[in-house]
Amino acid sequence: MERRSFLKTAGVGAVAATGLAAPAIAAVEPNVQWRITSSFPKSLETIYGGAEQLAKRVADLTDGKFQIKVAAAGEIVPGLQALDAVQNGTVQACHTCSYYYVGKNKTFGFDTAVPFGLSSRQQAAWMYYGGGLQLMRDFLKEYNVINFYGGNTGTQMGGWFRSPIKSLAEVKGLKIRIPGIGGEVWSRLGAVPQTIAGGDIYPALEKGTIDAAEWVGPYDDEKLGFYKVAKNYFYPGWWEPGPQISFYVNLQEWAKLPKSYQAAFEVATAEAAIAMQAEYDAKNPQALVRLLQNGVKLHKYPVDIMKAAQTTAFELYEEEAAKNPAFKKVYTDWKKFRGIEQGWFSLAESSLENFMYANRAK
Repeated sequence: MERRSFLKTAGVGAVAATGLAAPAIAAVEPNVQWRITSSFPKSLETIYGGAEQLAKRVADLTDGKFQIKVAAAGEIVPGLQALDAVQNGTVQACHTCSYYYVGKNKTFGFDTAVPFGLSSRQQAAWMYYGGGLQLMRDFLKEYNVINFYGGNTGTQMGGWFRSPIKSLAEVKGLKIRIPGIGGEVWSRLGAVPQTIAGGDIYPALEKGTIDAAEWVGPYDDEKLGFYKVAKNYFYPGWWEPGPQISFYVNLQEWAKLPKSYQAAFEVATAEAAIAMQAEYDAKNPQALVRLLQNGVKLHKYPVDIMKAAQTTAFELYEEEAAKNPAFKKVYTDWKKFRGIEQGWFSLAESSLENFMYANRAK
């Protein structure tokens, strides 16, 4: 989205929030009721809460005329079928991660995260001001949806392991729960990736059906109790450097909305995105302290695994671009943007952060 367009939309939402604008909307606009299905359970209130915040703010901005009912994963459809439910009109919208659907087309990965890709700030920059949002919208038209930036967890952790791994050689045969392109990279390294819904991960780890599993980060992982059955916590989550969560809306339902409701919806998605990132950044450090107090052991991924994974990831991207025109279109733009962003972040952001972390003030 162009900067001017985004600011114009945000301005409309701000006006709609004032006492003068709201009665005008209520007087002339229709009552609209939508359902939005989440890919996440209610127990994970930070990531699930993004959809609830959206619903509340849309109602506020339209004086209660536009109501959205939020359903948790499994209430209407399973979490990994959220996109399909929007595409076929079962619900008007969903809150989900695009990389759940890379089996349809690997291009979906860019709307959430791909291994060794963009940080959360870089992802937002690409989407809002680097052309990423329009590229993904062009792609998603084929699936009858329009997308909106709807949150980010920040760089995720690298997963829970029943036993630690110390080198690339120990990856062979490892059964790890991880979806999407990250799972394919693990597979090429010799692991056996598994796609398991969030609610089924704990029993799989407990029974030894899988050797390791990744989810999000300390706050959500603590809630799911993984530390009780797997004490080895690895970092960083190189497959999710800045994973975006998106709102997907059925194109026909979107077109039916009055312009003022569209503006309210778009502003509310931006607010939900900001809140989610801030909440995770505040809660994760405290949760990590509690996990360590419960006997969790932190492990940094061995360098040989990191290097092999990065090389493998970009080999995969080049292979896919050679045979998938949709992937090539997005990847070419994304790769150029990533190179420029990394140059800037390594100069200013990284140099300052590395100094401060290595030389902590008392």
